Amino acid sequence: MHLAGAGHDTRLWARDPALVSDMEARRANAVYLPDVTFPDGLRVSNDIAAVLDRADLVVSAIPSHGTRDVVRCAVPYLRSGAIVVSATKGLEQDSLLRMSQILEQELPAGVHVAVLSGPSFASEMARHLPTAVSVASADANVVREVQAEFKSSYFRLYGTADVVGVELGGALKNVIAIAAGVAEGLGLGHNALAGLITRGLAEMSRLACASGASRETLAGLTGLGDLVLTCTGALSRNRHVGIELARGRALPDVLAGMKMVAEGVRTTDAALALAGRHGVELPIATQVAELLGGRKDARTALFELMLRPQRAEAE
Repeated sequence: MHLAGAGHDTRLWARDPALVSDMEARRANAVYLPDVTFPDGLRVSNDIAAVLDRADLVVSAIPSHGTRDVVRCAVPYLRSGAIVVSATKGLEQDSLLRMSQILEQELPAGVHVAVLSGPSFASEMARHLPTAVSVASADANVVREVQAEFKSSYFRLYGTADVVGVELGGALKNVIAIAAGVAEGLGLGHNALAGLITRGLAEMSRLACASGASRETLAGLTGLGDLVLTCTGALSRNRHVGIELARGRALPDVLAGMKMVAEGVRTTDAALALAGRHGVELPIATQVAELLGGRKDARTALFELMLRPQRAEAE
């Protein structure tokens, strides 16, 4: 919707023909953004070949667990020189790969990859509320092109070459947001939430840096910025999961009542596996995994964090 509103010929692909027909008839998405009308320049289709025909820029906003399969379907229709921009915040569970790594494995030579991430609720973007994000690529020309084509009066993009930091920040903050939701649901107060966010950032930075990221990136939009939004914003899906778990609901029941994917649920185990690979400790993610797995209740999981041996703040 943003790109169409900015004057681009924009095509939206969805896999469900019934949803596509309904969106075309309503000129809105009744499931996700029912009160926002599509711009005239946006066309909707479930024909992936037609959607990708002569496309210069392709935004991949697919849940992490579906990214590889959909990209494989798209490959025959991508033109050489196209830029694929990943907007997915997660890790592939079995391989522990970031989304750009999946794209690089699956895309043919000549198709470029960029990553878009940062504090950005979709419904606010659709309403043209001011938003700032990061775009990352190893190719500075790709970064500049995405910045030029995506910018608007309400949307600002900061460029970086730190793809690892941008992607891991976007993925790991969802795990911390589940813990933040638990603190909210238990009524533990602002002190607890501030401590959790701050130590969560340290945890995210520890793993990201061990994976090759710059610590500066984790202090920016895709680390601290996205973490604050996801841990405190009422629109956060991962925070919602934590709140509901704190109220005693079972995880399958919470997820069954959600229309959209809470990536943190899948990312938690993948993050711990990646941390094990690098010899990094993730105490908050460990307790979130215990909670998600039904091995501990919310209050026990959170208070065990407070009972850990005290240590120096600087690492």
